Amino acid sequence: MRRKLPSIQALNCFEAAARHQSFTRAAQELNLTQGAVSRQVAALEAFLGVPLFKRTQHGMALTPAGADYARQVRQRLDALERDAVDLMGRGGQGDSLTLATVPTFATRWLIPRLPRLAAQHPDLLVHLETRTRPFLFTDTGIDAALWAGTPQQLQQWAGTQATHLMDEDVLPVCSPRLLPQGQPVEPAALAEWPLLQQSTRPEAWRQWFDAQGVDAPRAMAGPRYELFSMQAAAAMAGLGVALMPTLLVQDELASGALVVACPRPLKAQRAYYLVQPQVAERPALAVFREWVLQQCQTAPGVAV
Repeated sequence: MRRKLPSIQALNCFEAAARHQSFTRAAQELNLTQGAVSRQVAALEAFLGVPLFKRTQHGMALTPAGADYARQVRQRLDALERDAVDLMGRGGQGDSLTLATVPTFATRWLIPRLPRLAAQHPDLLVHLETRTRPFLFTDTGIDAALWAGTPQQLQQWAGTQATHLMDEDVLPVCSPRLLPQGQPVEPAALAEWPLLQQSTRPEAWRQWFDAQGVDAPRAMAGPRYELFSMQAAAAMAGLGVALMPTLLVQDELASGALVVACPRPLKAQRAYYLVQPQVAERPALAVFREWVLQQCQTAPGVAV
C-alpha cells in the first residue's frame, strides 16, 4: 500500500520556519531562498489541506494546528536524524539501544558497568537519555527505561511491561562535620536537623520517620533537589542530612565524604526496574535485559 506521506524537504522547511517563525531565517538556516521555503510550506499545506501559518501585523504565526503539527514533525525529524547518525557511526554493523535512565543511577551505577557489556557484546551500542519521570514511549525512539519506583507507580505506567532488577534501600547520610562527636544519632534527633528533600519523592522522609516510630512535623520541609547527585553534593557541603539510596553513595561513604547519620535503612519501599513498551522485544534489548539482570545479582550490598 502506498503511504500518504509529505516530502522530507517540505517537512524540513516547515519545521525550520515554525521554529524561527520566519521564512527568511529558515531559508538562511537551510541555505535556500526565501521563495523556495515558502513554496515548500505552501505545498505541504496543500497536501494536508490544512493552513499551518497565518499572516499577522508583525509577519506570520503558526495556526493552532500548525503549532501542534510542528511539535510532532520535530520529534520525527530528530528521530530520523538519530537513526541516520547511528547507522553511519556503526557502518551498518552491530545493533544499538536507546535507554532512558535517571541521571544519578546512570553515572553512579550503570556507566561504570558498561565496559563489561562492551567486552561481552562489542557490537552492541548503548545510548543514554535522561528521564526522571514516566513518559510515553511512542515516538520517543527510546527502547526501554531504567527506572526506580513503587509497584503501585509502575502499575500506572500505561502500555508497559517491567522486569524487576533490584530493591532499593535508603539511608540517612550527611557530612561528617554535622555529627556530634563523630557518632551516628538516634532517629528522633534527625527530626530537628535540616532535611534535604528529593523533589520526585516528596514523602520519603515522612515514610522513613514513620518506619522509626518518630513524630517529625517537619519531615517534608527543607530544600528540594531534582537529582540525587545534587542532593549528595548538598549533603557533602553540610547543608543537611540526605535520605539516599545506598547504591548511589558507595564511593562517598567509602571515602568518608559522607557518613551514616543514623544506621536505620528503610527497606525496599522502591525497586529498580527495566521498563519497556508492550511490543515485540528487539534482540538487542533481550541481550541487554539478560546482562543487566546478571549485574544486579552481583551488585554489592552496603555495610551500615
